Amino acid sequence: MSLLKPLSSTRIARYQIPRHGLIPNTSIQKKPLIVYHQAFDQTQLTPSKIEDYIKSVGVFEPQWRYPMYPITHFHSTTHELLVVFKGRATLCFGGEQNPGRVEMMVEKGDTILVPAGVGHRLLEEGAEGFEMVGSYPVGAAKWDMCYGKEGEDADARIQKLGWINKDPLYGDGGPAVQE
Repeated sequence: MSLLKPLSSTRIARYQIPRHGLIPNTSIQKKPLIVYHQAFDQTQLTPSKIEDYIKSVGVFEPQWRYPMYPITHFHSTTHELLVVFKGRATLCFGGEQNPGRVEMMVEKGDTILVPAGVGHRLLEEGAEGFEMVGSYPVGAAKWDMCYGKEGEDADARIQKLGWINKDPLYGDGGPAVQE
């Protein structure tokens, strides 16, 4: 059995999240937050196998293993790919005060493609712990940390970013490149 499940058996969710204060969310590039529910086979899932798979697709490069920061933050210099390899957690996307926010439970095997500008944070970690592999596009600028505060001037950096040319999991036919 393959580590990655076929696209036809993976539930894909897309979310457009409105700007909230100085957190741009998807308002600039109009690219949705994409959740690939149970894209990976949980029985075979290890951080090393995830990293090897992501590298084999060639769109993103794994850079860390960690949970998610418990403070709303976003990146203005790059998009981010998160693959859960341990446990479950409730995450918030868009800013916790945003009426258009998205709160969801994610678990081992789920993958989230977070466009630049989308605020995200850990709300609650499961009792068994929670960890992800975090990756950024190959050749992207070093990721930054923005918090939706005055003086960050994130919008201009996000506007200059291009979008990925292949889906980070499924390549040419994946949901990140389907419009």
